[in-house]
Amino acid sequence: MTKPIQPTQTTAFYVQSILSFGLSLSAVAIGVAYLPVSAWIRAFLAVSVLYVVTSAFMLAKVVRDRQELGTVTTRVDQARLDKLLAEHDPFRSDA
Repeated sequence: MTKPIQPTQTTAFYVQSILSFGLSLSAVAIGVAYLPVSAWIRAFLAVSVLYVVTSAFMLAKVVRDRQELGTVTTRVDQARLDKLLAEHDPFRSDA
């Protein structure tokens, strides 16, 4: 039996993702800091940005966990099937 190919991430993709996140968060933070509005409005926008960021992290974690759960379940089922097939002897007679 062939094993399914596991998706991999390159180091370049990982670094690009981190840099992109850092750049976008910095740009929003600078934009909020230099808005020509009162401090209360800037504080509200800053807290809103932090809420969106933490919600995005939570969503990514939930999606990843659900995907990993499906992978683990598939591997356990595959291991059970492999064990049953290995133990099965079609030429054995039950007397």
